[in-house]
Amino acid sequence: MFVNLPVADLKTSVDFFTALGFEFDPKFTDENATAITVGENAVVMLLVKGFFQGFTKKEITDARASTEAIIAVSADSREDVDDLVDKALASGGSASNEPMEGPGMYGRSFQDPDGHLWEVVYMDIEAMG
Repeated sequence: MFVNLPVADLKTSVDFFTALGFEFDPKFTDENATAITVGENAVVMLLVKGFFQGFTKKEITDARASTEAIIAVSADSREDVDDLVDKALASGGSASNEPMEGPGMYGRSFQDPDGHLWEVVYMDIEAMG
């Protein structure tokens, strides 16, 4: 799966996600775009707005003002959730919602420098029932 997100400044976005520990696929990286490897079959493409606009006839939404999607990534533990979100907040991201907690589930969220919403979730399937 490839999720495509428009970004105002590719270097700022790359620096931000590098600080969070994400890796990029050089096959999909140039001055217009880069690919964050999120999982074995999941990639988030960061496209500069002008390049992104070439893929749609619609107006690009300002993610700081409105939301079209929330990108959720899974974590291996509660500590990994906290670690990733704390890194995001320390690296230029901003807080989004209050932490979510339920039986066997824990999550936190943040906004990246372009205002896109990200959730980081740990799920213990056995504890969920």
